Amino acid sequence: MELQEKRILIVGGYGQVGTNIARLIRDADETVKLILAGRNPQKGELLAKELTHAETAYIDLEEGFNSDQFREIGLIISALDDHSNILRETAILNGIACITVSELADQISATAFLSLHKTISAPIVFAGHWQAGLLTLVVKQMASGFSRITHIETAGLYDEKDPVGPLVAEEVSGFVGKALIRQDGNWQYVDSKNNARPINLYGGSSAIGHPISTLDVPSIAAFTGARNIRFDFIIWESIGSSKSLRASHDLYIEIEGISSSGEQKKVRTIVSGPKGNSHLTAVGVYLIAERILGLNGQTAQKTGGLYLPETIVSSDNIISRLAEFGIQTIQEYV
Repeated sequence: MELQEKRILIVGGYGQVGTNIARLIRDADETVKLILAGRNPQKGELLAKELTHAETAYIDLEEGFNSDQFREIGLIISALDDHSNILRETAILNGIACITVSELADQISATAFLSLHKTISAPIVFAGHWQAGLLTLVVKQMASGFSRITHIETAGLYDEKDPVGPLVAEEVSGFVGKALIRQDGNWQYVDSKNNARPINLYGGSSAIGHPISTLDVPSIAAFTGARNIRFDFIIWESIGSSKSLRASHDLYIEIEGISSSGEQKKVRTIVSGPKGNSHLTAVGVYLIAERILGLNGQTAQKTGGLYLPETIVSSDNIISRLAEFGIQTIQEYV
């Protein structure tokens, strides 16, 4: 049944990522009802007032979650860690669309098995990719210029001046351990510390990256067939900081293979979010929400099932779409 009013529950809705998501949705549609939830809802009251047609709610996932306390939610967005899959499983069992952003490659099996036993009547999107899928979407657009791809090396750079940077730096030991990579066509879990690589950065400097198990790696393998794929995490000065501006969050993508015209080709693309990590992640989530709900002239995705960012958001014009949000893209032939 078509909901008369689009209602979105954002859990972690007044944190840095959640705030950016809420503002992007509100900029696109003044009529959507936004519910900003978390353990300290009073912290979200000023944001709710700013956004209008919004309210706060108390949710502590350690105490569980009951969707019955909310009326006809059309979409749940998880803007925090939910490694117990409470929000996603509740969404599946109640026919609610859901976007989650915190899972790594080895943390989605429980939902995959649940989906084989339950009918999924609304879109459930695994968006634990880097920046909720923006990197993978750009890779997909770039890959269209190749007839065969052999190597794809990607990386995300955190600047410690970014407000989210110190938090991620503290947690780095939690997710830089064993990392999923593809090497010579084989899937391998490798020790991150022992498999570092130097990465050439914008402006001529270089830094050391360590592989981590983001969902980008298996996603990119699925649609490119490349035999060598990895994603690395870097802590270094960003493009924004190097220009004495606000710390940016930067993505590095290198693709090597045979071009559509039959020539050996290697292309490097740098994506730089001048507003930092939280905004870049929020843009990724927004583009998915836009598609699910039919915002901004999009056709709503009404068919239920498991989705990835690149299977629900079009990558055909993703670079120009990112420019709408002030995100810069630099392409180089190497």
